[in-house]
Amino acid sequence: QVQLVESGGGLVQAGGSLRLSCAASGSIFSIRTMEWYRQAPGKQREWVARSTSEGSTSYADSVKGRFTISRDNAKNTVYLQMNSLKTEDAAVYYCKGTRYGKEYWGQGTQVTVSS
Repeated sequence: QVQLVESGGGLVQAGGSLRLSCAASGSIFSIRTMEWYRQAPGKQREWVARSTSEGSTSYADSVKGRFTISRDNAKNTVYLQMNSLKTEDAAVYYCKGTRYGKEYWGQGTQVTVSS
């Protein structure tokens, strides 16, 4: 069983930065894919970024060049560094881990971006 807990959300001005963390209760080394999603009010949840255990990363076009996903296997934590934040980045951010085909979700952390 894997439990994921996000943190690091908050209020930031447009153009600012935040770093989200997703801490896993177990070893994330065995979690092949770690991802970040977000959901804004009234919108569907959308994929933001992915990190695989092989070391590859990928990003949604809307965040490419501004967001960076990274993972620290020693700390069982995945990060999402968000720079140059825009008002449209405001959402609840969720991390998801996929381990042996099973998906695990965190409870989410709120990111608010003021203009």
